[in-house]
Amino acid sequence: MIKTGNPVVSIYTEMTPNPETMKFVANKLLYPGKSIDFPDESSAMPSPLAQALFSFPFIKAVFIASNFVTLTKTSETDDWQDMIPTVKQFLKDYLEEGKAVVNEDEVIKMKSESSNEISADDNDVVKRIKELLENYVKPAVEMDGGAIQFKSFEDGKVNLMLQGSCSGCPSSMITLKAGIEGMMKRMIPEVKEVVAEAE
Repeated sequence: MIKTGNPVVSIYTEMTPNPETMKFVANKLLYPGKSIDFPDESSAMPSPLAQALFSFPFIKAVFIASNFVTLTKTSETDDWQDMIPTVKQFLKDYLEEGKAVVNEDEVIKMKSESSNEISADDNDVVKRIKELLENYVKPAVEMDGGAIQFKSFEDGKVNLMLQGSCSGCPSSMITLKAGIEGMMKRMIPEVKEVVAEAE
């Protein structure tokens, strides 16, 4: 008899610029076209997967995107190398069993105002900022296991929120200032400064 069921899931890891985080990439979609950040265990309610990952004592934060999970370890934990096999096996088993990754109803309840989606009440400058983030910044930071969300724009200052591997990463501030701020000032003259706020 041929056993039918969920296809075999494979997981591979990628280093990120942040030594505290590791990106676990799956060969299946986890949260198609979206991303969600859980900076601590108390915020993990909308994701059964994040809740399960927080049961590992060395996991400090969980970031879930289209086809990967970026995990941040506690600073007391020595090195990722010892934990990678355990986490990979856990993710493989979890996904092969077809368990829920994110509960969309719970996400809607906790959804904050930060989003790169253009809304009807955005002014022209905000629309251009969000388009730039979506088209140029998002693909680059997702490769490093993170995300950058728009928070606000006033008096020439763009407030962004760093998520996943970008949060607390030493090189993310350089990326933010040299890369994103430089590009925004060139393409959107109204932008004078770009700053990041922690969650």
